Amino acid sequence: MTLETFKGLLQAHPQKQFHLTLPNHQTVPICFHITEVAHVQKRFIDCGGKPHTAETCQLQAWVWQDTDHRLLAGKMAGVLDLAKTVLPAHDLDIEIEYEDTVISQYPVASYTVTSNAVVLNLSHKHTDCLAKELCCPPQKPPMLLPQVEATGCCAGSGCC
Repeated sequence: MTLETFKGLLQAHPQKQFHLTLPNHQTVPICFHITEVAHVQKRFIDCGGKPHTAETCQLQAWVWQDTDHRLLAGKMAGVLDLAKTVLPAHDLDIEIEYEDTVISQYPVASYTVTSNAVVLNLSHKHTDCLAKELCCPPQKPPMLLPQVEATGCCAGSGCC
């Protein structure tokens, strides 16, 4: 989800609560606070030496002991408005940083608007090799049975 889409969603439902659902379908306790809005820039090279850049708007969710606290969508929109000084003019994908058993950054997979809440459904990030053509062996296409028989690789041929 992009920051502009998120702002529009919050502004369309200012009186609804703002909730987060983790990838395992558990909800972040509804008394959470957003303690940081950050413009995160990452410059890196892949294992083949090619440079890359990535940037996101990261929202840090934090749970405190004030169990009566509720974050309304309109209040969250106001926090994002205050963050204009640190966010670039161009649109960014948003991620939610949350500490459960470890601190993780979660992309937003989808959202749901219920009768009382705007809910962001979070997903997992995954690692990947960005230079597969350089460091991963090419995959051989699977052999079909007629090809196996034609090469003499069959039971009793001694090739297996």
